[in-house]
Amino acid sequence: MSRLLVTGSGGMLGRDLLAVLGSREDLSVTATTRANLDITDAEAVRAAVAGYDVVINAAAWTDVDGAETREQAATAVNGDAVANLAGACAASGARMIHVSTDYVFRGDATEPYPEDAPTSPVNAYGRSKLAGERAMAALLPESGYTVRTAWLYGAHGPNFVATMLRLAGERERLDVVNDQRGQPTWSYRLAERLVALADAALAGHAAPGVYHGTASGETTWYDLARAVFALRGLDPDRIRPTTSDRFPRPAARPSYSVLAHDRWAAAKLQPMADWRSGLAEALAGEAR
Repeated sequence: MSRLLVTGSGGMLGRDLLAVLGSREDLSVTATTRANLDITDAEAVRAAVAGYDVVINAAAWTDVDGAETREQAATAVNGDAVANLAGACAASGARMIHVSTDYVFRGDATEPYPEDAPTSPVNAYGRSKLAGERAMAALLPESGYTVRTAWLYGAHGPNFVATMLRLAGERERLDVVNDQRGQPTWSYRLAERLVALADAALAGHAAPGVYHGTASGETTWYDLARAVFALRGLDPDRIRPTTSDRFPRPAARPSYSVLAHDRWAAAKLQPMADWRSGLAEALAGEAR
């Protein structure tokens, strides 16, 4: 029986990972949260990782705007702690799957970013996540898997879809930006893909390196909001398009966050389905 360690199990993605893994009788799964494992503590991490076959790191600093004034703190979690985990995995022989982000790219492309596209983050959060990617590449070149995701939503944490549904009950009209493009990705589907990648890694037919874990297709925040309203039986014309300059934020946002999925085929895995199907399934599940 393979042993698997999940860090960040209290977050939106972490809780979905535990749900996916809950039916796996062939795996022994240990879940850690910030309360029982400080991943910035190298010695604690080394002790926690010992004896496991795979580590899935879902722990992260996710406050994009907060990272602008606390970049060192963000990098401690998204960069230095990833190096701690990767170093511990290198020492013990474990494989590691680490979740990263589209924010490592500049976000000014006009076609989907391939996995080997040059990185150039435009904000502190992106720089902190890129530090984690570099640690993975340096410390686990033969057994490390970095999975970039984007526009994540799910049942267990704050996210755009949940915000739209909340605001639908508070406001008659909503202005939503229509000049940023990406791939809305249901966290449960990403969790399934991470577990599938762990299986492929253990079976020896998934090459190490970078994978893109986003839904297929692409859309804007405006069209996503309209889709959310329509699926819930609300009038999508209550959503009005606007531009990003109407909502200034401390951290710059990439205008184009669409990722290509070419590397999954070599691991004998399919990319995730179109974002519309994931959204429909996620909302249908919440309604039950």
